[in-house]
Amino acid sequence: MASWVGMRATATPSQIDAVARAIRSTPIIDHHAHPIFKSEAFNKKPLLAITTEANGDAIESATTSLPHLRAVRQLASVLGCGYTWESVVAAIEEKRLDCPEDWTADCLFGIETILVDDGLDTEDSANAYSWHDDYTRSKCKRIVRIEKVAADIIRQIGSACKESTGTGDVYDDAFDEWTQEFEAQIVTALEDPNVAGFKSVICYRTGLDITNETNEIQEERAREDFKEIIANYALLNFEKLQTKSLNDLIVHRTAQLIQLSPAGQKKPIQFHTGLGDNDLALPSSSPSFLQNFIRMYPTIPIVLLHAGYPFTREAGYLASVYENVYADIGEVFPCVSQDGQERILREILELCPWSKILWSTDGHWFPETYLLAIIQMREVFETVLSGYVRNGHIGWRAAVDLVRDVLFKNANKLYHLELEFSELEEESALAQGAYQSDAELLRAFLKDQPVPDFVRICWNDFTASQRMRMIPFRKFASLLNEGKSTDIGITAAVFGLLQNDSMVPGASPTGEYRLHPDFSSLKRGPIEGHISLHGEFRQQSGARVPLCPRSILQRAVEFGAENNLSFLIGFEIEFLLLERGEKKPHNYSSLTTDGHAWSVSRYFASPKVATLLRDMVAALADMGIYVEQLHAESATGQFELVLPPYPPVQAADTLLHARDVMSALATAAGFRMTLHPKPFTNACGTASHMHMSVSSSPGGDSSGGDKPELYRPLYAGILKHLRAILAFAYASPASYERVADGTWSGGRWVAWGTQNRETPLRKVDGAHWELKCLDGLANPYLAVAAVLFAGVKGVVDREVLVWGDCEIDPARLTANDRKELGVSQMLPESVEEGLAALREDGELCEMMGAELVERYVALKEFELGFLGKMGEDERRQWLMERY
Repeated sequence: MASWVGMRATATPSQIDAVARAIRSTPIIDHHAHPIFKSEAFNKKPLLAITTEANGDAIESATTSLPHLRAVRQLASVLGCGYTWESVVAAIEEKRLDCPEDWTADCLFGIETILVDDGLDTEDSANAYSWHDDYTRSKCKRIVRIEKVAADIIRQIGSACKESTGTGDVYDDAFDEWTQEFEAQIVTALEDPNVAGFKSVICYRTGLDITNETNEIQEERAREDFKEIIANYALLNFEKLQTKSLNDLIVHRTAQLIQLSPAGQKKPIQFHTGLGDNDLALPSSSPSFLQNFIRMYPTIPIVLLHAGYPFTREAGYLASVYENVYADIGEVFPCVSQDGQERILREILELCPWSKILWSTDGHWFPETYLLAIIQMREVFETVLSGYVRNGHIGWRAAVDLVRDVLFKNANKLYHLELEFSELEEESALAQGAYQSDAELLRAFLKDQPVPDFVRICWNDFTASQRMRMIPFRKFASLLNEGKSTDIGITAAVFGLLQNDSMVPGASPTGEYRLHPDFSSLKRGPIEGHISLHGEFRQQSGARVPLCPRSILQRAVEFGAENNLSFLIGFEIEFLLLERGEKKPHNYSSLTTDGHAWSVSRYFASPKVATLLRDMVAALADMGIYVEQLHAESATGQFELVLPPYPPVQAADTLLHARDVMSALATAAGFRMTLHPKPFTNACGTASHMHMSVSSSPGGDSSGGDKPELYRPLYAGILKHLRAILAFAYASPASYERVADGTWSGGRWVAWGTQNRETPLRKVDGAHWELKCLDGLANPYLAVAAVLFAGVKGVVDREVLVWGDCEIDPARLTANDRKELGVSQMLPESVEEGLAALREDGELCEMMGAELVERYVALKEFELGFLGKMGEDERRQWLMERY
């Protein structure tokens, strides 16, 4: 375990880690939840309900809430799908179809037992409480909802009475029958070992301000109200018990019957407090309204559910001053934002002993509600409790006890469950796809490694300049340990800057984005003592920034996933090693050579170059990037290094990181490494060819290789939009210096061919094709995104591959040959022409985003004006300094 965790003397790294392990390994007694729907009933409620109490038309607004956005990220991480709600829904539906039992087991992993309030839905819709036994370590028990018991009896009596003409005496008898049957069912539940407790939702009906009148006065008012309900039952559409006198009466009767139970065996009664849907009696939902009731029944265990949110401090106060009161902090996970959850946990701990606190999922309808609650609870508990330990507010052993008590022991004792405490196996939790927080990812990454000096958070801008912010590691670690954001504020002008920081007209120096590090992109390097992450730009709200290239590529991947397509991308890094001038180190010249040529072996006899190339491969391997091939290319000092295939975003991240590593090593060895597409007029150009394979399944099993009906429309879509794609792929005037016929550069025609290196799109084998019209001056996120958007749109539209398989250099085709093969368009011959093609391609502009295209075109035109003022040699040297 790396020693970065915990920088204060109050706790050692191993002690902080012990608290984190306890949070992950303590089994959960979920003392308040509801049944999961039967599979045929899933469509009765919208999946959007997993993070909100809204319903009806109001639920659609949930997509712009922080709890929803957080849930999307977490579910996407677990499901391995795109980071959009649509992708998550599609992935969940696939789980339901594929193996719903396994998915439910994944969602409920870590739960010891569930105490199920089965009064929320009908037996036709929801599974029985015992059905959940298959997914918990111990058998589940019931929580009896007393309002449902009372309402069911009223329906039975009302149905019987409306068949006959009633009198006052009949209605009196009906009231007595109702109360007697209600009490009988409560007594039966008290004696039933499968019933763990009771629940009242009077908060929803008439509010928590329960009367404290004497039994006689209560009963007199209740009798009259009951007689009115039964007398008019034939005219009523009775669904819920919404009469205050009757609701108050059944709560008191239940309490009185519990009170008669033997001491030490009294079953708790839970009260819904605070947070709920619009059926709630909000003005009287604060748990403070229960104070008089609590005083009336000092020996009855009373549980205040849902943290009383937003009246959390009231719940904590009542639990702290009354021996018989307990505070639950469920449902706020996942219905409240992360900041809110952390505040709620801190508020409940302000004065409430943790021996009086319980935790529950409030899981209902969908198994994903259980999953999200558990993921978020562990994340928030770790943030808050690790902070308390680190700051000396609580000892680490006490923190471990707190976790075990809140999650297991308190409920075990309160509900008389008599379960044996046995920790979960952490490895099993990870095997079940458990969500890992950023802190956990970083700890795992640094295990058995030296503590780094700096953390780099990187991005690639519209000029393909790799930029970064660097944070001392101890500062970065302390932010994570204290549960603070590691996002960095970056000017909103970030995508309006040239390589020399000149700002494009129309961009503004005002405003700020948040650069959010993606911890899944963690890599060592590019130099010793550094670790690197790639970041995505977000608005202050957490929403994506439409101009962020990495987010655009993520959107393109999600577009593919929505259409059941996944991709693997592999890049070739062509690079040139140059000598630095002795007097002018920024004047570069080609290496001295005895005869450099494509794939020759003699050049590797040069000790200095051979050592550098060996070090490049070794350094990348140490970072988990395993080079597949390395060989000399045609120009003097030119080489090609082939990276392995990855999913698209990871492939672009890896490409940029590998280039940084290689460039740093070249500089340390006294060379300059350049990606300039045409560094010397009479030498071979330098590209960054992209290999792509497509699969028709999210697992990426390359099944598209045997499905021409899949990959042919995909590549037809790419060819259809290829002229516009070049605005992103050939992004500099230097790019077009490389483009020529007969030079294996991909040629100048919109065409494809099997193993034809003179076409911009080369078919390698089945679904594996190579895009040759891409170089190192392109932003790889934007270029790959444009290719994926175009290809997936081709599949969606069932685009026909009207281009024939070109077997020779398209430049050598006759006019009739071109007509027969559908080769009718030439690639743009300049940046200006490429930008014009992009503007004219409405479909690609819409997919990439109108705002992005507008800013990108404006910046590229501004860049052209800047570069156009330079002479040819000056521009070449200037670009080689930067790429």
